Amino acid sequence: LLPQGRLIGGGRLRIFGFQIYDAKLWAEPGFRVDNFATQTLALELSYLRGFDNQAVAERSIAEMRRSGPVSAALAEDWTAAMRGGWPNVKRGDRGGGVHRPGVGAAFWMNGKPLGEIRDAEFARRFFGIWLSPDTSEPGLRNALLAGAGN
Repeated sequence: LLPQGRLIGGGRLRIFGFQIYDAKLWAEPGFRVDNFATQTLALELSYLRGFDNQAVAERSIAEMRRSGPVSAALAEDWTAAMRGGWPNVKRGDRGGGVHRPGVGAAFWMNGKPLGEIRDAEFARRFFGIWLSPDTSEPGLRNALLAGAGN
């Protein structure tokens, strides 16, 4: 995904004691946490339980709204784009996305490409779910950024 990339960090998301997924963050040399939205990076998720793609899309929109308002129309467009490109996930599935600054995000599941969402604002908000200071999971953010060095 990132030929020059290196593993920055990783951690496990747990909600109310339920193990949801293991996450890993990969980035190119010179990665800066304070400016993640302008850099190429990859987030990998290894699912520890299954989820319907509609539930994943709706939760993603809710988390994206932590970084600022998202209009109902835009939320509907982004939800449709996620649902149209993402399958339901099962325990053991491994997927993720690559942030392409100024372009959008490309997604994959179990080694197969799922497609792209060519919207830079979507990509910034989506990866901000994990990397923004406004994340709902600061412990996971800290674990993902453990090796960033800045």
